Amino acid sequence: MKISVITPVYNAEKYVTQAVESALQFHEVFEIILIEDQSPDKALEVCKNLAEKYERVKLFQHADHGNHGAGASRNLGLEKATGDFIAFLDADDYYLPNRFEAEKEFFKNPEVEGVYGAIGVHYYSEKAKEQYFKIFGDRLTTVYKKHAPKDVFRGQLGMLGSFGLFSIDALTIRKSALEKKLFPMMKTHLRLHQDTEFLFRLSFYLDLYPGILDEAVAIRGVHESNRITQVDSGKIKPSISKVLLWEEIKKWAEREENFPNEEFLHIQRMHRSFQIANSPLLEKWGMITKYLLVDFRSIRSGLYNINFRKNLF
Repeated sequence: MKISVITPVYNAEKYVTQAVESALQFHEVFEIILIEDQSPDKALEVCKNLAEKYERVKLFQHADHGNHGAGASRNLGLEKATGDFIAFLDADDYYLPNRFEAEKEFFKNPEVEGVYGAIGVHYYSEKAKEQYFKIFGDRLTTVYKKHAPKDVFRGQLGMLGSFGLFSIDALTIRKSALEKKLFPMMKTHLRLHQDTEFLFRLSFYLDLYPGILDEAVAIRGVHESNRITQVDSGKIKPSISKVLLWEEIKKWAEREENFPNEEFLHIQRMHRSFQIANSPLLEKWGMITKYLLVDFRSIRSGLYNINFRKNLF
């Protein structure tokens, strides 16, 4: 296997060395592509040192040297990748020694287009743990049981009950399949939830297989300056960011020919539930009354939306 590991780098001078060196432990990793995204810290300097020190590390920036976000940075990394397989690693996360064990077996089958696994969590400080333990705890981020590839898309949409989650850090894709069916991979204006939007579309187009689900193959590093602080600091309300996510998914589904009707209705209802959650009181109850009459399942979808429930009365 020749694996290209793509790592967007933003505000990660303290962590990117650990991320890179965790990927270098694998002889299957053919190259590590760092996309420095105009970090305000000294991440660029650290990346330059890593590229000088390690032959397999390659450093790139956007053409205008501007900040374009993780999605655009991964797109650029994909353009530069020369391996046969693509893996991803955020600059503040790191791989564990079993990261590609399942992949080495699964990808012997040419029909396998992608493999996903489980990730754990590490708190870089007590303050970070205090701030984010309620979100991540000490649990695995994983899919709860092995599903056939045809069920992964519906599972991620929340149409199969307790499906679970998998992270982009634990995902490996056959590059030829990705280029054929899903390039550019993250054509989105989202500044949050780009990973979720990508994984939704990826599981629609590609056959993804479960790898190691009962133990971590990578670790999510949590610190005070994680991107999710934009949400928790109040700069972006969680429900508003989800409105944008589901709106993006809905627009994609509308463009896709022969998109399954049941899945589209579910996406439409999830988008609507977050819209209702963010509406002023009178508008909220007007929408609730309307959809109780014309599409009560929209309201049922809303009951799965914590912001909908919390702000209902």
